[in-house]
Amino acid sequence: QVQLVESGGGLAQAGDSLTLSCVASGSIFGRYIMGWYRQAPGNRRELVATVTDMGSTTYADSVKGRFTVSRDVAKPEVKLQMNSLKAEDTAVYYCHVHRVVPSAGDLWGQGTQVTVSS
Repeated sequence: QVQLVESGGGLAQAGDSLTLSCVASGSIFGRYIMGWYRQAPGNRRELVATVTDMGSTTYADSVKGRFTVSRDVAKPEVKLQMNSLKAEDTAVYYCHVHRVVPSAGDLWGQGTQVTVSS
C-alpha cells in the first residue's frame, strides 16, 4: 500500500510563508489528482488546492492568490507554497491523492499541523 508522507508544517506568524511537501512512498499508476485538504478544530475537512497530471489547478476561494500548488509527476510529489499566511489558515493539512484511472480508493497522508499566530 502506497503511503503519503507530509513535511513542512509548523509555526508561523501572520504574513509569513511556509511550504508543505508530500511524497508518495511508492509508484502510483495511472492518472490521478494530487492535492491538499485542511481541517481546523471544530470544522469539517475542506479542500485547499488540487493539481492534475496535466497541471490544471483548483483553489479554495480563501487561498486564491496566496497559495500555489505544484506537482512533480516523476516522484510523485505535491507541494503547497503558502504565502501571506493568516490566523485562519491554522489547521491540520492533509495530502490527498484521488485515483481516476484506474478507479481506486483515495489516499490520505497523516496530516501536518500549521499554526499561524496573529
